[in-house]
Amino acid sequence: MSMCPLCNGISVIEESCEVCHSVMSDKGRLMDYFDDYSAYLDIEGMKLFDGIKNDAQNQQCPHIFYCSKCHIEKTLLIQEEAH
Repeated sequence: MSMCPLCNGISVIEESCEVCHSVMSDKGRLMDYFDDYSAYLDIEGMKLFDGIKNDAQNQQCPHIFYCSKCHIEKTLLIQEEAH
């Protein structure tokens, strides 16, 4: 079994905006934005429908990062760790 170090507060990633180079904020898992109930559904099951190829197989957790200055979003695949 693996877990996301960002979701579990084990680590923090400072991602820079490609436009203004400001630090982007982590807005959480991509699948939490699908609908009102997606945050409560099985994480591994949701990875099958998130539109990212092989994130479940590669044990990656897609997170949305947002730049408040440029209003740009991007998705980063965070490598999960064994626990």
